[in-house]
Amino acid sequence: MDWIAFPKIGWRFNISDEIFRIPLGDNNYFSLKWYGLIIAVGFLLAIIYAYKRADYFKIDRDRMIDVVLVSALFAFVGARLYYVLFSGELDRYLADPLSILKVWEGGLGIYGGVIFAFGTALWMCRVRKVNTRSMFDLASLGFLIGQGIGRWGNFFNQEAYGCNTDLPWGMTGSKIAAGLNLGTVTVEGFDPSLPVHPTFLYESLWCLLGFVLLHIISKKFYKFKGQLFAMYMIWYGAGRFWIESLRTDSLYLGTMRVSQLVAVLSVIGGIILLFVFKNYAEHLPKTLAAQTEENELILEDGEAAEESDADADVEETDAAAAEDSEEPAEEAEETAAPPQDISAEGDTADNENTEDEDKKE
Repeated sequence: MDWIAFPKIGWRFNISDEIFRIPLGDNNYFSLKWYGLIIAVGFLLAIIYAYKRADYFKIDRDRMIDVVLVSALFAFVGARLYYVLFSGELDRYLADPLSILKVWEGGLGIYGGVIFAFGTALWMCRVRKVNTRSMFDLASLGFLIGQGIGRWGNFFNQEAYGCNTDLPWGMTGSKIAAGLNLGTVTVEGFDPSLPVHPTFLYESLWCLLGFVLLHIISKKFYKFKGQLFAMYMIWYGAGRFWIESLRTDSLYLGTMRVSQLVAVLSVIGGIILLFVFKNYAEHLPKTLAAQTEENELILEDGEAAEESDADADVEETDAAAAEDSEEPAEEAEETAAPPQDISAEGDTADNENTEDEDKKE
């Protein structure tokens, strides 16, 4: 049985990375891992939050779900490819391509997932006619929920930890002490027998704090579309740059930590986008802004309108059939007694002719 301990606090408890295991015969089995369950819970809570706030961002819920599901699939693929590319074991994966599919053996890069998710969403927003910046704003809040909760999967796996520390919350564990999950690059001066930084906890708290801040901003200080997305890039990039500097399992490009490089680019990109989106909103004429907003609503309601038109066509067909069956009766009534409005017009014309004749006489 594996264990985790916080020596200075005096905590120590047994822990397993599995919830349960079901034998399948021939030394095969199915197991449910804490890591997978926690990732799923984080994803589900992010979806629930986005679903409830979709109206606030003027996004059709059904279309949002379509964008999210497709983006989530490609995010998983991107996270795996990111890890394979920068793991330092690319030659091994190329020699045995099928090993790339063995995600249960570990190896996902969150940045790869984020990049592929937003890239796919950019395409899906066009396909499903969803405003891209509004969708990215809402997705940024969801990402912070998912990342904040999902990081606790690393706790059960005893991975994504940092270098040695003498802080009160320094942790250790059976896998940490054994030097497992260290990555491919040895950190100078690292002693696995000593407590380490719980960097998974740092990132979890950073993401959850970011969610709270962006949620408040979205409620009280949301000025233009794309604002939350740009702020997410700045917030997560800044935190990840600092946290990555403490980790012992970083992916490297030469001697450079890939995640720190991406974090810097994320912060710079977020700052640029913040000013671009703000400038665009400020210089957009009010009439054009109103027209653009109206067009977006029209696009978002397009499918609903098409469905309504289809229903209306069916109703019109039924009504026409009913009218056809009533036509003979209506024609008989018209022949026997003209409508009152037509009779009144005839009476008025006769009265005018009589008056004219009297005047002539």
